[in-house]
Amino acid sequence: MPITKSAKKAIRQTKRRRVHNLLYINKIKNVVKDVRTFVLQKKMAEAKELLPKVYQILDKAAKVGIIKKNNADRRKSRITKMIDRASK
Repeated sequence: MPITKSAKKAIRQTKRRRVHNLLYINKIKNVVKDVRTFVLQKKMAEAKELLPKVYQILDKAAKVGIIKKNNADRRKSRITKMIDRASK
């Protein structure tokens, strides 16, 4: 248990930040999962419609510091490749 006042405040901040970060992480997971299911179901039009939303969410998460920029770029690249391969 924290003893000092600053340690107590740090715990409060950590809880608040965790909730905020989980919002972004869950958004990323849900949108990527949706794209993957569309690709598996061979619904390329729907998958391509979701692509800008995936880019937007990943870029925002990278900008805020939830994930690193290269991580966001790598995920965007892999999702785009997956859609391109499946549409051929």
